[in-house]
Amino acid sequence: MTLPSTVSTLRPDAPPTPLALVADDLARVETRIRELVASRETRLSEVAGELIGSGGKRVRPALSLLVFRAAGGDDATDVIDIGAALELIHSATLLHDDILDSGMTRRGRPSPLARHGVGLTLVTGDFLFSKAFGVAGRFDAMVVGWATDACIQLCEGEILQQRFRRNPDVQLADYLEVAEAKTASLFSQAARIGAHLAGADPALVHAMYRAGYEVGLGFQMVDDLLDVLGPPEVIGKPVGSDLREGSPALPTVLALPHLPAVRAAFLAEEPDALSVERALDALRGSTVLDEVRRIAEERIRSARAELDRLPPSAFRDGLHQLADLVLERTA
Repeated sequence: MTLPSTVSTLRPDAPPTPLALVADDLARVETRIRELVASRETRLSEVAGELIGSGGKRVRPALSLLVFRAAGGDDATDVIDIGAALELIHSATLLHDDILDSGMTRRGRPSPLARHGVGLTLVTGDFLFSKAFGVAGRFDAMVVGWATDACIQLCEGEILQQRFRRNPDVQLADYLEVAEAKTASLFSQAARIGAHLAGADPALVHAMYRAGYEVGLGFQMVDDLLDVLGPPEVIGKPVGSDLREGSPALPTVLALPHLPAVRAAFLAEEPDALSVERALDALRGSTVLDEVRRIAEERIRSARAELDRLPPSAFRDGLHQLADLVLERTA
């Protein structure tokens, strides 16, 4: 099962999805994003628009909106602004990640780095960060602090990932620290802010933070699985990218002590295509991928337990469905 790429994929005759519950709000998020990326320097708008318009599941704003509605929120205007800001922060990190990783493909197309070079890609990422905080800065100090914490974690996660790149001593705890910082940080803050803006009590706000954290970890683990399973035309990048880059993805981390082919490809400075394919074949023929899925399922179960702290509603049901779709997605 694949999450709808954006709200525009929802059709009146389509089966109900969690995004359908907040379809109008997500449409407003898209409009707000387009407004925010407008610049008098058209090249900035062009690069930002290429990335943002190339597809994206909008899971973070959907999570924030569903939590807001499930916690009793009414006027979603502020959550729409926060959802747009979080998507801009996420997009900025993608641009900067491509520079750090020399990523030439993004969502099945040549990346902004491949099309526009380092300089413009870097400045566009800075532009999106600035736009995001121009929006987030109008909220109370708590919301601003949470958004800031997420950005700090994103930066720290990138350095952590570099530290463990091609590192034979990387452990599961190290992986979780990186995944928490690089992925779960935005998910957890999206859910937390949605509950806060709905006026939920502090205990429920914290529970939604935990739910978002667990969904974010599950999301990253499934991403790691897809990098092994592909196919490239579905996942939008070459299969085995993590191994080529020496990135400490969960299948690799779990396989290092047991699968020599994976260890060889992970540690090689520039592994050749045959080494990567041997490593992928070893992973696919082992129990490692089953273990990755089991760990991801545990995270989603933990998320569902936190979501059950919300009062019963269609929006709470939608959050459960969203968590399940994160686990079941194929792209």
